[in-house]
Amino acid sequence: MIRTLGKLTAAALLLTLAACSGDASPLPVVSGSPVPDATSAAPADTSCNPRASLAPAGALPAPGKMPAGSLMAQIQKAGRLVLGTSQDTLLFSSRNPFTGKVEGFDVDMGRQIAEAIFGDPDKLQIKVIAYDKRVSSVMDGTENNGVDIVADTMTANCARWKDVNFSTIYYEAGQRVLVSKDSKATKIEDLGGKKVCAAAGSTSYVNIGLVSTKPIAVAKPAFGDCLVAFQQNEVEGVSTDDTILAGMAAQDPYAKVVGPKFTQEPYGMAMSKQHPEFTRFVNAVLEKNRANGTWTATYNKWLGSFGAAPKPPAAQYQ
Repeated sequence: MIRTLGKLTAAALLLTLAACSGDASPLPVVSGSPVPDATSAAPADTSCNPRASLAPAGALPAPGKMPAGSLMAQIQKAGRLVLGTSQDTLLFSSRNPFTGKVEGFDVDMGRQIAEAIFGDPDKLQIKVIAYDKRVSSVMDGTENNGVDIVADTMTANCARWKDVNFSTIYYEAGQRVLVSKDSKATKIEDLGGKKVCAAAGSTSYVNIGLVSTKPIAVAKPAFGDCLVAFQQNEVEGVSTDDTILAGMAAQDPYAKVVGPKFTQEPYGMAMSKQHPEFTRFVNAVLEKNRANGTWTATYNKWLGSFGAAPKPPAAQYQ
């Protein structure tokens, strides 16, 4: 039996809306290059502290008065901050079916940076990118059709730090697995030899291949595609961060999230290594928003149904 919500699954609805919308980039697809073999993934790079970012450099400048020569000044001149994110990660960055706008916790992180630069959170251009393009989009920059910053449930890790800078951690997540409500699986290890889906280019895809019982990792362009594959019985489960899975379970009454967290996934915003002043600026904004309650208000807005807001992740600096 196909696990659907009528003729059109909830995930398929999101994908259809995205494809029909005229104000976003086309739905991302996986490139023709081979997908890495998650079952033979190398051990995690532990050569750094991925949570430690660049310390803020003094007080934040007033909105509209960015330092000359800085990336913030270039963004101010361009008239908008270009944010790379997804459009099918419910609660973090998904397209509202009624307004057509991409919204969520990650989008609000970007809006807060835009507000600090311009004094107006709406001076934000959202560019939908594939999970496997998050690093390259930052490295390309807007001058090469990339982005200024990525906020996209992106785990800060040492391998990625070699190519981009990360902000301080703004959210703590952990990987679990989504299965059907009639599944006997209670944890990821119970799916050994079974197909489990994750987005191509995500740490979740790699982590599936590191599970001792060897689930078969299946890559799809985005997690919305994984939910469609799950609902069509192409895979036994979907594994990624608990926050993303909670959004999927909210869309599918035949699904449940099981097992303990088997990874730590600290989310950071990614930026170009060519502009460390921008990383320091973003960290100053995050520091301010932790202290003045903005982070807690953002949590309550999007994730309050999960319970009382925890303390914001403490900043760590290099």
